[in-house]
Amino acid sequence: MKKIIVAAVAAASLATPALALDKLTFHAEAHGGWDRISSGGGKDDGVAYGAALGVDIPLGSKLFAGIEASADDSSVKDCVSNLFFAGDRTCIGSGRDLSAVARFGTQLNDKFKLYVLGGYANGRIKASYTGAGTSASFGTNEDGVRLGAGAEVPLGTKLYSKVEYRYTNYESDFSRHQVLVGFGVKF
Repeated sequence: MKKIIVAAVAAASLATPALALDKLTFHAEAHGGWDRISSGGGKDDGVAYGAALGVDIPLGSKLFAGIEASADDSSVKDCVSNLFFAGDRTCIGSGRDLSAVARFGTQLNDKFKLYVLGGYANGRIKASYTGAGTSASFGTNEDGVRLGAGAEVPLGTKLYSKVEYRYTNYESDFSRHQVLVGFGVKF
């Protein structure tokens, strides 16, 4: 995991000195969409939503490389009642999801940009129990590898929209598929 991050940062650092800093394109975005979490053979769907910050570095006239960090949350939650006692409730859900990825892509034309991404993700799993006069909660963080692909379309000179697919494989037999739509600004 650390090797992927180190390689992405090293590649970006080696490319940067040869390029003028005024060619860097920073971006900030909000995104949301479908989120499917799989664990232990079960699957639950929900809505993912979050924000990302990043920078793209041109590698010639068409290619680019970049890095991006995102923070997301999810509505995925599964609850069971009357599991141990009448009236009790046990819930397991997804918490925040943080990632740092490298992006590599091409500007197909002035209207369309395609890219692939890969890097590190850290997702939180939350569990809670209420019943028999007792209430308890527990959370754990899981490290994982994120892979994906996307397309960006400009909405003027500074704004853009995107569609992105992301797959993340975490520790402890926990994974997620996401299809997100995002809107952002470049500066």
